[in-house]
Order: sequence, then structure tokens, then C-alpha cells
Amino acid sequence: MKNQHERQENSQLRAENEKLRAENMRYKEALSSASCPNCGGPAALGEMSFDEHHLRIENARLHEEIDRISAIAAKYVGKPMVSFPVLSSPLAAARASPLDIGVGAAAAYVGATDIFGGVVAAGAAGELLRGAAQSDADKPMIVELAVASMEELVRMAQLDEPLWNAPGIDGSSETLNEEEYSRMFSRGLGPKQYGLKSEASRDSSVVIMTHANLVEILMDVNQYATVFSSIVSRAVTLEVLSTGVAGNYNGALQVMSVEFQVPSPLVPTRESYFVRYCKQNADGTWAVVDVSLDSLRPGSVLKCRRRPSGCLIQEMPNGYSKVTWVEHVEVDDRSVHNIYKLLVNSGLAFGARRWVGTLDRQCERLASVMASNIPTSDIGVITSSEGRKSMLKLAERMVMSFCGGVTASAAHQWTTLSGSGAEDVRVMTRKSVDDPGRPPGIVLNAATSFWLPVPPKRVFDFLRDESSRSEWDILSNGGIVQEMAHIANGRDHGNCVSLLRVNSTNSNQSNMLILQESCTDSSGSYVIYAPVDVVAMNVVLNGGDPDYVALLPSGFAILPDGPARGNMQGEGGVGSGGSLLTVAFQILVDSVPTAKLSLGSVATVNSLIACTVERIKAAVSGESNPQ
Repeated sequence: MKNQHERQENSQLRAENEKLRAENMRYKEALSSASCPNCGGPAALGEMSFDEHHLRIENARLHEEIDRISAIAAKYVGKPMVSFPVLSSPLAAARASPLDIGVGAAAAYVGATDIFGGVVAAGAAGELLRGAAQSDADKPMIVELAVASMEELVRMAQLDEPLWNAPGIDGSSETLNEEEYSRMFSRGLGPKQYGLKSEASRDSSVVIMTHANLVEILMDVNQYATVFSSIVSRAVTLEVLSTGVAGNYNGALQVMSVEFQVPSPLVPTRESYFVRYCKQNADGTWAVVDVSLDSLRPGSVLKCRRRPSGCLIQEMPNGYSKVTWVEHVEVDDRSVHNIYKLLVNSGLAFGARRWVGTLDRQCERLASVMASNIPTSDIGVITSSEGRKSMLKLAERMVMSFCGGVTASAAHQWTTLSGSGAEDVRVMTRKSVDDPGRPPGIVLNAATSFWLPVPPKRVFDFLRDESSRSEWDILSNGGIVQEMAHIANGRDHGNCVSLLRVNSTNSNQSNMLILQESCTDSSGSYVIYAPVDVVAMNVVLNGGDPDYVALLPSGFAILPDGPARGNMQGEGGVGSGGSLLTVAFQILVDSVPTAKLSLGSVATVNSLIACTVERIKAAVSGESNPQ
């Protein structure tokens, strides 16, 4: 029995020994193909740690993605693929000088030029890119930068501490840990440039839109400029490197020029030239990332550099999506007026909260447009879904026209009428010729911004209420304002489109119709209106084409004067819970487009704005007084 047990034990040991020998052979074969992370040569036993092995696998995956997108780009451009040098390992990439990476990407940007010659020359980007030689060999460097930026965006959207510092007990938003960021993301654009200030923010929300529609909005430049008209004053696609695969935007890659704005002539716009990359991740989420290219062009004057920024989109049940937005830029903000500095420095002016708040509100608005039935909350003269859609479409064009004419855009030539204070009236003129959406002639656009010691919500409720309109609207001549139609287009009862009729107290004057849209979200509020022709409005209410209705919108943009802190009510100046109010008017001063602008017209508009501002100050100050 003892000999039998020993034979069985010996047989088991022999089988285990064979198993260990086979496993040892497999390890030897795996190590024989390993290479040193520093020099790329063969690695001896024990030189490669688990982390290094994991990085090599990740590096191989990223290179495969670069090759795939480069092949797509080469096929689209119609030129043969050109091989380009890649870093031997992620550790070598981490030790590489940011300047080396920057030079390669700069050359890539020089190559990413005039594929749509006329379009490029039309925008400001055309001036910067004109004369640059196009080199297809450099385009893969743009692809490599986009792929690395995509990885950075996803990690910034998903990671918390220590990368992001938790929000404070005073209600402040989470902040980026700059040291941890530099340690985690040493590749890409390199260190912060001298003279620029870093702004980083993150926010998330669940919106009523499918992930596919959200991706389409972000990748279609026209839809992008329409949905974010309050933030984007100009957007141009300079070059398409890839249109994506499998009938969607997965792998789409395009070079864009975008101008970002705040609704005030006191805050300069931010111009950025970047590559936008869209990708569907392995877990089913979608991500769209932007990363600047202009900062990598040697000799360029840099005022705004867009580090990897964008959003991560997760599909939710019932047509909803969860959007996590990351904004990370470096800017020169020395030209911002003092009353707006706190708002800009807090990240509320250009940060992620404004993007997410605007997207959430616009998704609700689009859902309202697509509604097939008329909700019970809608009242008045609208009797058909076609008329409802036409009126909402007309209001959308009115809002876009207002937002495009109120900012300190580089495309606008503003003239200051008086003094040098915050309440100066800025004026610019436009000639309207052969534009069915505007009356022909010279249009005077005037705007001013000032601070009010009243919370933004109270200012918004006062300005949008038709019963208090006669207190500030000079053009209504004290007439009784009646709401003829009401379309709710959001959860907040302040988000609506209204058709107002001003019943004149003078029997010799005809009644006036006013189209008005009021909207509010976590980042700010708007009350925008325009007088409309009665005959043209009847056509719209019956479902007719609203594009031929002439509009000259005026209105108000209401922003907080800084981050919310406690229950302060505007006591103690800017930053104490008050409002930053921008008032803007568009007025037809001459129906002849070739006529010259008279000083009398400018003086009239200046007086109109000054009187409106004084009326608003008096009215809201009276509301804020307990007596």
C-alpha cells in the first residue's frame, strides 16, 4: 500500500512538473519578444514591470487607432499614406520634450490648410493660414495629437480626486489640481505658455436628446452654431480630415475655427483654431474633443489656447443622454472690463456650466419644436402644430440675430459714443441688402452693459412680464400690453415664446405686434423681442415660411455678477449677488442702403438706450426696496 501511494504521488508530481515546464516555456517566449522601454532593444529578465507592460499594450492600441484614422484621412484626401515616425514607447513619449511634440504638431497645422480655398479665405482664419504650404505628410501628426487628446478628455471626465478638487462648502465649483494634471498628462500641448491664465471646469447633466443627435449637433458646424448661438458667434470648418466610418461620426476628424462670446460688448471674444475629433469608446459612450492647433504654429500671437476640451456622452433610457462637459483653456483676459472680471475668472462666462446649461435648455426647446400636439399650456391664436413650429423657428432666428450683434466680436466695428465708463453705449452699423430676413437699409446696432444690485432672477421676471413692460419700454408709448399667444418650451415657466399686442392709447395709432422669447438656465437669462408685421405674422401662424419675415431684434442679456455665495442680495458692489445686464437695440435708421448715417440717428439711439437704462434701474430699485 505504501509503494502504491508513492507511485500515485510520483505520478501527480510528474504531471505538475510538466505543467510548470510548459508555463515556463510560454513566459520565455513572451519575454524573448519584449523590448526595453528606454532604447527599444531586447529586455533582460526582470527589466519590465507590470505597469510598463500595461503601458506598452495601451501604446500599441493607440498606434493602431492612429493608423486606422490616418488611413481614412488619406483615403478622403485622395493622397497616398506617408509613414511618419512614432515614439517607441509611452515612457519615451513621457520623457520627450514638449517642444519636440509641438514642432511636429505645428508642421501638421501648416499642412492642414486650404482644402476649401474660398471658405478659408472668407474667415479670419484665412488670413492666418493663407500662404502656408499644404503637406499631407504632416497631417498624421494632427491625428496623433487628436488621439492623445481624446484619451486625456475621457480621463478628465471620469476621474475625481486628486485630479479634481472637491467643491467647497461655500458652493464653489470643483477646481483642477494643476500639479496633478501636469503629472498625469505630460504629452500633448506641453506646459502652460507665459502670459496666459489657465481656466478649467467640469459639469454634467442629463438632457432630453439621444446620443446620436447630440453627436450630429457637435459635428455639423451649422447645427453647432445654431444650438450654441449664445456662446458661438462664428464657426467655420476649415478642413475635413475624416468623415467617420460605418455611416456615423465615429472617427470623424475636422479642423475648425470658432469664435466664443459673452453677450456683452465689454468682454472680448475668444478665437480658437483647433481639431475636433469624435469617437465611440469601447464601453458604448461617445466623446467629442477639441484641441488647439494655432498655438503650435511658430511666430503666431497667441491669446487663447484650447487644451483638450469637449464632452463625454452616455446613452440613457427613453431618449435621454448624460453629458459630462470639460472646458480647459489658457487665455489672455487682460482686456475684460472690470465689472465682468469676477464672472470670467469664476469660469461662469466661458466654462463648462454655461455649455451644459445652454445645451440642456436647447434640448428642451428642440423637443418642444418636434412635439406633434399642442400642449395645454399653449394659449392664444395658435391653432395648428405647423403654425407653432413656424413661430418657434422665427423666434430662433430672432435670438441668433440678437446674439450675433451684441458682442465685441472681431468682425464688428464698435464706436463708443460717450465717456469711458462701464455704461458707455457702443454703436455699430450694418447695411442690409437683399436679405429677406431684415428690412433693407442702414441698421444701427447699439449696446451697453451695466451692473444692478438685484438678483438675476428678479431682473428676468421683471423684464419678461408683459404687465410691467410699460415701465421700461419707451416704444410701447404707455399702451396696454396683451399676450396673444404663448408657447412653453422648457421646464422653467420663464422659457417661452410669446406674441404680444400693444393696444395704443392713441386712437390715431395702430396696434403693434411684438414677438418675444424669454429663456433662462443656470448660466444666464435672455429676454429678446422684435416688432413684427401683422400680415406677415398671420402667414406664420398659419404655418407659412418664417424666413421672409423681416426682424430687427432688441432685448436683454442677464448674467450673474459672479459665483453664487450664500443669500447675498446685491449689497456691496459687483460680486455680491447682483446682475450684469446688457441692453441692445437694432433700429432701421434709413431705408436707403447707400445713405450715410446721420448724427441725429446716433443721438436718438443713444438717448433711447440711456432712457431705457434709467427706467429699468428705477423700476427694479423700487422692487428691491421693502417700502
